[in-house]
Amino acid sequence: MASGTIVLTSGAKEHPGKMTLFVFLTCLVASSGGLIFGYDIGISGGVTSMDSFLSRFFPSVYRQQMADSSTNQYCKFDSQLLTLFTSSLYVAALISSFLASTVTRVFGRKWSMFAGGITFLLGSAINGAAVNVLMLILGRLHALFLTWWFGVGVQSVPLYLSEMAPAKLRGMLNIGFQLMITIGIFAANLINYGTASIDGGWGWRVSLGLAAVPAVIITVGSLVLPDTPNSLIERGYDEEAKAMLRKIRRTEDIQAEYGDLVAASTEAKSIDHPWSNILQRRYRPQLCMAILIPSFQQLTGINVIMFYAPVLFKTIGFGSEASLASAVISGIVNVFATFVSIATVDKLGRRKLFLQGGTQMLVSQLLVGTLIALKFGTSGVATDMSTNYASIIVLFICFYVAAFAWSWGPLGWLVPSEIFPLEIRSAGQSITVSVNMLFTFIIAQVFLTALCHLKFGLFYFFAGWVVIMTVFVALFLPETKNVPIEEIVLVWKKHWFWGKFISDDDIHVGNLEVAKHTIEAA
Repeated sequence: MASGTIVLTSGAKEHPGKMTLFVFLTCLVASSGGLIFGYDIGISGGVTSMDSFLSRFFPSVYRQQMADSSTNQYCKFDSQLLTLFTSSLYVAALISSFLASTVTRVFGRKWSMFAGGITFLLGSAINGAAVNVLMLILGRLHALFLTWWFGVGVQSVPLYLSEMAPAKLRGMLNIGFQLMITIGIFAANLINYGTASIDGGWGWRVSLGLAAVPAVIITVGSLVLPDTPNSLIERGYDEEAKAMLRKIRRTEDIQAEYGDLVAASTEAKSIDHPWSNILQRRYRPQLCMAILIPSFQQLTGINVIMFYAPVLFKTIGFGSEASLASAVISGIVNVFATFVSIATVDKLGRRKLFLQGGTQMLVSQLLVGTLIALKFGTSGVATDMSTNYASIIVLFICFYVAAFAWSWGPLGWLVPSEIFPLEIRSAGQSITVSVNMLFTFIIAQVFLTALCHLKFGLFYFFAGWVVIMTVFVALFLPETKNVPIEEIVLVWKKHWFWGKFISDDDIHVGNLEVAKHTIEAA
């Protein structure tokens, strides 16, 4: 298409906007919210593989995993109480996410992120000082103490990034959130590797307590963040919104974009019940994506690797130190592969990365499952694994992690954050985060039991889901790169399937005649 975008052609406008140091630093600080999420994901699996932690809190699991190689390796860590330690935080986040839309709409994205950081500080203190399993679980459920703040923080960051970024740079800047998640995971892996060897067996306290560091970063950082123009207009600060729009776009030519934001806000304010409105036929495409994309993101099986990498590596024959080292390797791959997505998402687009990443994940999962099957069979008993054989398994796991890191990892957050019109944006993002947390909890809770029962077949199970989600993207996900966030309704209108759910009367972006002309030209 002539304009180089997907829908905005033949007379459709493209809002001016440049990358400025202010926008970059603002998005960098906001993205640091991902450190909390990533650190928590990475720290859990490492701590639960430490002998000192297991012997103190989960002695039955410790005895199980210390058994010799003649026992079933698939079932060495099968304990619902152990997995509850990992998954319990996501129950709190699930509950909080349902209430988060009201909070972000009333108080803005900035203060929502601030409160999320404060809450996580409380949880890290409880976990680091834990003396029994109850304290561990309470530390993980700390978000329930303040009802909904953790989920609010997770919801706010992607929304904030999408609203601050110029349309042509939205993908790159939004993926900063996923980059910070991967850095958080990698930092956790390194810390686990270092603290596991601390004399006295209290290294796990350091690992859990250091969650305070990313919490402080987002808490302090959020105090210097400005509110987004969308949020300012939504709360009635029109002049401040204009000033902020001029500042972040570095241009005086803001009238067209400001007009779209005001139009969207006016329509949003006319809706008293966004939770019921999101069920309307015209929002069916966005609702489906809000449910399916976060579901699929977790059904890739990535958290099997990220949560339990050390446990998984121990299961397939690595020693304690080697398992933590292998987790560090996969963490490095995760960070650097995310930069591939940052560099290409606004050039190649979302769909190409989804499709390529899905294909690579599928191949990797099938190979890892087959290699484990050849070594352990269905009995879970194997002779000593050679270094070369183990290295090949780690290599293909790294191929899988890399594919996720430039596709479903960042895009699973980016796409939902940019597809909702303002009137249902907070409600839509609440659904996205809630579904993500639900599936994160389920997979974290059942993985070790599923590994015990499905054995190597668990990798084939996730591979099957990767096939389904890759086909879904190919058929039903339109491209959204470079499209102004308030004009994405045009993308849905153009789509071969979703277009039938949206009438011309449902389009309220700028000039309706221009919108109609755009659709016809596309």
